[in-house]
Amino acid sequence: MTGILAGVFGIGGGAVIVPVLYELFRMYQVPDAVRMQLCVGTSLAIIIPTAWRSYRAHRARGLVVPQVLRLWTVPVILGVAAGSLLAAVAPAGLFKIAFVAIAGIISTKMLLGRETWIIASELPGRAAMRAYGFLMGLASSLMGISGGSLVTIFLTLYRKTIHEAVATASGIGVPITIAGTLGYALAGLPHQSLMPPLSVGFVSIIGVVMIAPISSYVAPLGARLAHRLPRRSLEIAFGSFLVLASARFLLSLLYPGT
Repeated sequence: MTGILAGVFGIGGGAVIVPVLYELFRMYQVPDAVRMQLCVGTSLAIIIPTAWRSYRAHRARGLVVPQVLRLWTVPVILGVAAGSLLAAVAPAGLFKIAFVAIAGIISTKMLLGRETWIIASELPGRAAMRAYGFLMGLASSLMGISGGSLVTIFLTLYRKTIHEAVATASGIGVPITIAGTLGYALAGLPHQSLMPPLSVGFVSIIGVVMIAPISSYVAPLGARLAHRLPRRSLEIAFGSFLVLASARFLLSLLYPGT
């Protein structure tokens, strides 16, 4: 599913990986205090090869907007670093709240969005773009995603075509996932005694090995499906899944231990 979503929407698939890992780690009795951070860090590591393959494919077609990549690369990494620092000290509830809030934004655009939703015809100035880049990195690192959904939403609101937005989002996903993986691995080292076997900080090596190769391999299939299936139906399906996943984390916030 992760690979297919990456191909269809130009995203890393973290919005699917995190809820699935959360249930798996709960079954393996990973303590609730570190479970969400472990899901986020592992998700970022899983996405790396998928994001890289997606970026190379889009760059070869000349669809990436280089202006956005130049302005956002450093601020995005700084945002991811801030998220990693929070992972070392913040309670698990913060990451659940972040998932619910960010997934809510994405699902709203997926389910209700229209092509007529436009903020401006030109991208903001350099200072504003850098600030947006920092927020993209921070939000992505808190939710465990490559930022593809958020970047695509942002760029289409500024009249970039969906193809340019998806391609550029895939490029932003590369520094987000690499920096996020390193940051979460380091942030989790003080909690190593609470981690499951074969984990490096907040990154489960078993989770990466079991999911990453398959998701990366399947991504081209998703790209082909994008041209065969109605995009609107896919958006409704993915948006509905995000609503359900958000409800799951909201339930765990209201009733800890569930």
